[in-house]
Amino acid sequence: MTEQVNKELTDYITQLIMEELQRYDLAPAWEPLNLVPVGVSARHVHVSAEHMELLFGKDKPLTKFKDISQPGQFAANEKVTLIGPKGMIENVRILGPFRKNTQIEIAASEARKLGVHPPVRESGRIEGSPGLQLAGPNGTVTLEQGCIVAERHIHMTPDDARAYGVQHGQKVQVKVTGEKGGIMDCVSIKVRADYALEMHIDTDDSNAFGIKQGDTLEILR
Repeated sequence: MTEQVNKELTDYITQLIMEELQRYDLAPAWEPLNLVPVGVSARHVHVSAEHMELLFGKDKPLTKFKDISQPGQFAANEKVTLIGPKGMIENVRILGPFRKNTQIEIAASEARKLGVHPPVRESGRIEGSPGLQLAGPNGTVTLEQGCIVAERHIHMTPDDARAYGVQHGQKVQVKVTGEKGGIMDCVSIKVRADYALEMHIDTDDSNAFGIKQGDTLEILR
């Protein structure tokens, strides 16, 4: 705790000194960071405790398969089948911990296979989105809403946001290099103290731009 407080105090004092130096042209203008690591998010489901019980049985907990990039979140061993008007997708992994509302995140190409038309949304904004049926070993759940295509976004802490010169809710462009390179537009900045720095895209974007897990991309402003 003491080391963290000292680091935060040192960073704050350094920032004040640099600002004063720049006021009197005694230091070069501050240049924000622009490179960010990227993670590819495959289709997955967030479930409520109520729906977990219907799908897997009473008092069945989510069991951890592995931690994922964002602190406190994990990929569970438990999987479900997604059933839509035109097809199904099996072995879709659940991410923990439990959510207030069950939510399904898929790519647009997967939505066509299922026969639904989910909107591009920020996680948690499921109002007006289509529903699907979930099937588990103990039963099924039919959702009236909850299926979305997750918007492209970058997780940051407040310190990261200051270092990158962006703010929560801002939309930026991201440049991709390579044989299938290009510009990704409408990338949302998401700022919270418990986030870890990482950009998230889905498998359609990954395939379209030739991006691999762990690649580094450039933020444009």
